[in-house]
Amino acid sequence: MSQVRVAFNKASAQYNEHAFLQKEIAMRLDAKLEVISGNTNTILDLGAGTGLLSQFLLTRFPNSKIICLDFAQEALRNNLIDYKLCADANHLPLANNSVDIVISNLMMQWCGDLSQLFAECHRVLKNDGLMLFSTFGPDTLKELKKSWAVVDNETHVNTFIDMHDIGDQLLQNSFQAPVMEAETLTLTYQSVTHLLRDLKSIGAQTVSARSKSLTGKGKFQSMIKMYESYRQNDKLPATYEVIYGHAWKRTREVGSIPILNN
Repeated sequence: MSQVRVAFNKASAQYNEHAFLQKEIAMRLDAKLEVISGNTNTILDLGAGTGLLSQFLLTRFPNSKIICLDFAQEALRNNLIDYKLCADANHLPLANNSVDIVISNLMMQWCGDLSQLFAECHRVLKNDGLMLFSTFGPDTLKELKKSWAVVDNETHVNTFIDMHDIGDQLLQNSFQAPVMEAETLTLTYQSVTHLLRDLKSIGAQTVSARSKSLTGKGKFQSMIKMYESYRQNDKLPATYEVIYGHAWKRTREVGSIPILNN
């Protein structure tokens, strides 16, 4: 079992209590469905976890079948939706052309092979089906990355894919009319330790969450000292670059990638 899966299983019981950012982004992702029309008989919530997005979908589409899929079994136990699948997003246990909408909130950044993921999503979508998602971009946790960078050259924070590259991957996997946009959200913390604990509490700890034991107390304290230089109004910022995207499975050719920067 992967370390990521273990972390999410371990955090599942307390996830909803700490996942305020994830819930906010789920709400914003759901709101995008207001201006996107399409059939909604069957919806796949990909990386559904404990059901933050699923609950919004259930309210918006009360007559639709919502399938919640996640690789963390314990997270799904806390999801109240009826249809649940514990499976790998890169190998979806669903029939070809069986889903009207694939929607995914903050899951893609944990997938090592976006091309395989998009190929699977394209396979299970019906013609004229929609894929809609949110994920994190390269500026996410930039303060933490820069603070570690002055300590050593090791990778202490997860890397995230640029939205232009995500758009290219969608096109390469036969999706049409992809639209990508991004916004920046900033959380504030009393201390770096509070930030790292917050990440750990939702199972999304970066490499840095384990770095104190791996790199030694001296380097860890040096990183904290550097991070303190970002303090403003007695708070430490943590930046999140949130990427939203949607694209269609269609047999006809449609345009290139519109990029919308908010």
